[in-house]
Amino acid sequence: MKVDRNEFFRQATLRICSSLDIEKALFNFLQYIRPFMPASKVSLVVFDPSAGALISLIVVDQVGNKKFFPPIQMTTQATLEIESKIKDGDIRLVDRGEHSELVKSLCPYVDLSDNTAIIMDLAVEGEFLGALSVLAEGEAKLTKTHLDLISLLREPFAIAMSNALRYEEVVKLKDILDDENRELNRELRRRFSGREIIGAEYGLEKTMEMVRQVAPLDSPVILLGETGVGKEVIANALHATSLRNNGPLITVNCGAIPENLLDSELFGHEKGAFTGAIAQRRGHFERAAGGTIFLDEIGELPPQAQVRLLRVLQHKKIERVGGTKTIEVDVRIIAATHRDLEEMVKQGDFREDLWFRINVFPIVIPPLRDRKEDIPALVHHFIEKKSKELKIYPTPSVPIEEFERLKAYHWPGNVRELENLVERELIHNRGKGSGGLLRFEHLEFMKEVEGSEVKHANGVELFTLDRIESMHIRQALQTCRGRISGPNGAARLLGINPNTLRNRMIKLGIPFKYS
Repeated sequence: MKVDRNEFFRQATLRICSSLDIEKALFNFLQYIRPFMPASKVSLVVFDPSAGALISLIVVDQVGNKKFFPPIQMTTQATLEIESKIKDGDIRLVDRGEHSELVKSLCPYVDLSDNTAIIMDLAVEGEFLGALSVLAEGEAKLTKTHLDLISLLREPFAIAMSNALRYEEVVKLKDILDDENRELNRELRRRFSGREIIGAEYGLEKTMEMVRQVAPLDSPVILLGETGVGKEVIANALHATSLRNNGPLITVNCGAIPENLLDSELFGHEKGAFTGAIAQRRGHFERAAGGTIFLDEIGELPPQAQVRLLRVLQHKKIERVGGTKTIEVDVRIIAATHRDLEEMVKQGDFREDLWFRINVFPIVIPPLRDRKEDIPALVHHFIEKKSKELKIYPTPSVPIEEFERLKAYHWPGNVRELENLVERELIHNRGKGSGGLLRFEHLEFMKEVEGSEVKHANGVELFTLDRIESMHIRQALQTCRGRISGPNGAARLLGINPNTLRNRMIKLGIPFKYS
């Protein structure tokens, strides 16, 4: 059919420039040209002169499916062919018998085994950007008439590709800037709120002494301890007092990254390395260059990731996913886990050679139940911190008997559980008009008091005396509506002195405002 060339140019250009998202623009363009030619796919490839490689920007078909391919290394002859043709702005109709070096380089992107294609070089100001390919599959063939129409669009496509590449570069720079801003914010938080570690002179005294010993060195450190003991706080202290404290501290939760994304997250990826990799991205190891990388929950790494991590630790080199270039990384490794890695090694779940690599200087962080002398200081710290976050003024105080109750608790969740408890009680305490006193009414001790578990003797379930006494006192308090002393108090009902009852309640962790 006869085509109005001016209208074709105008409408096609509108589609090409319809979006900075090159995928949407190509799909819109393909939908427009299909009534004029048997086009089934459109692709854009970018030429990287520094690597001498073609990189798939996008391949779109008629139903909107998209594909990305890894970079294809070009031969010297193909590169020379490109340089000789860009001056004339080459466009060619390629049939099954085409065997030029450039077309051979494009074969991974454009299947010419039983198809025809129009391939048009794209350049801006004499600089070769890449190529546009329009593909017709099967019996349908592209002709010189179709080539003539596509040739009208060289300049719009060159400009669109240039804009898309610049847009992706801006996105990449924005990602880098966001990473650096997040790292700066973390560094500021560490420097202004992390200078003092609560318990450094008491329960964590030995831990901090080990931190002071190893911090100035580049030796790997592994932090061992239960969940919630504050391993990240100790990692921050190690970095802040090291010779690398002007560099970044990158924290990686190894258990939170999907296995199929581990390589990309840790080591980065090249543009086009996989579906969705529209721009080059640095991994955590590259971002940590000159500083420290904190591998939290390293015991959660799958076996294949352990192998790749071992290679990085041995050679201090990485390769991005989809890349061929080896990148040296200068990082200090701090790992952490709550799991028994030695037992995992015996069970075959953790590599022995990796364990030897990271277990150079182990630091064991004691659980909160083994350093209960730090609880008052921690509570004051969290009250002050959370009151600022929740905009509570004035800051409430804690009666001394509350600290005794807190010390009686086993704290399976450690410092993190204590922090959460303080925040919860502050929220509940808001607007109660309680005279600025904070009482931990929502702490459930009944199942957590040490030694209160059920014992079995000859098939008969028996409770410990503490458990029975706790249940008895709670029942009396419930009967007396929480009143302890006086003629209608629980002490009178139980036949004991009110002060004796209070002491027993503190020991057993029974709240004073019982209901």
